[in-house]
Amino acid sequence: MTGRAAFEFATANRILFGEGKLAEAAPAVKALGRRALVVTGKSVERAQPLLDLLTDIECVTHAIPGEPKIADVQSGVDAAADCEVVIAMGGGSAIDAGKAIAALCCNPGNPLDYLEVIGKGQPLVNAPLPFIAIPTTAGTGAEVTRNAVLASPEHKVKVSLRHPLMLPQLAIVDPELTYGLPPAITAATGMDALTQLIEPFTCRRANPFTDAICREAIPRAARSLRRAFAGDKAAREDMAYASLSGGLALANSGLGAVHGFAAPIGGMFDAPHGAVCAALLPHSF
Repeated sequence: MTGRAAFEFATANRILFGEGKLAEAAPAVKALGRRALVVTGKSVERAQPLLDLLTDIECVTHAIPGEPKIADVQSGVDAAADCEVVIAMGGGSAIDAGKAIAALCCNPGNPLDYLEVIGKGQPLVNAPLPFIAIPTTAGTGAEVTRNAVLASPEHKVKVSLRHPLMLPQLAIVDPELTYGLPPAITAATGMDALTQLIEPFTCRRANPFTDAICREAIPRAARSLRRAFAGDKAAREDMAYASLSGGLALANSGLGAVHGFAAPIGGMFDAPHGAVCAALLPHSF
């Protein structure tokens, strides 16, 4: 045994994966509260399948029109008044915003008190509101990570709000939710998923557990990304699994140069994060 065999692994309290798993959302939400903030992407309509299930839950919706900004999170905290649980249904932007909102609902001050790099980087004092993540893209793996990436236009950078308590109580990964994803978004998010498997596998903090996850998932992404782009449903399931695996791996072993450069580039230019990763990947190893 070597020192590399020693590691810590932490993830969401519970993960549900598979077609049709969205149907299990209602009882899970009821166990956590009766008033929910539902954070979505720019199209609230994409969350309608979830809202249709939550007939016994009082829901308030909060849309995130693009990559989440500090102001989006602050307005989400205001919208969550009296809410007992936060649910995010959407891509990585909605999920990261939901994580940050759930955290800041229970902690004093403003986002800059807790943000890395541009803020004070203070740890959370109190546990966030219970948080459920339901991805509708296959890319970021944000449903199983402990940080929320937020953009600060004033600083022209994207930075993280990070704490172990921000891991979701439940992640529901239902590949059916990605079936209608446009090809361009499928490609960009898919390249993010692949990058987030390659970097944890090759970075200095890799460990045997994350290596095993990446070894299983990298071939799935490699064989399925083009097919998912063309709309193949079995390939979309592979990509959903690859995205989940990438989140598990990066949260426990870290990333690398691609994401090191992608953060400032994403802060300076209005470009899809996955497309930036795709452009950087061949030049970073």
